[in-house]
Amino acid sequence: MASGLLLREARRRAGLTQAELGERAGKAASAIGRWERGEVDASLETLIELVRAAGFDLTVGVTVADDHDLALIRRCLARTPAQRLADLTTAVRAFDRMVAIRG
Repeated sequence: MASGLLLREARRRAGLTQAELGERAGKAASAIGRWERGEVDASLETLIELVRAAGFDLTVGVTVADDHDLALIRRCLARTPAQRLADLTTAVRAFDRMVAIRG
């Protein structure tokens, strides 16, 4: 729902109708309306694209989510929690070995 409010606010501040924003972003005005009403959640990538089409930049945390960041997020979310834990465990062991060598 927060993403819909953000989208509506960006569109209104830009002085655009849903149809105008849709045209700029290559999306249907009806889809813009559904996202704004919270009927459907836009993906982070789509939300960033729409906010940019309204003339603003969407920051995630303290950094701007660029294509590289989004790709990393998508790859991480595609993995199961067990896979992420295994990756983290491997990284920690590698770090421990590196510290031991320099020790």
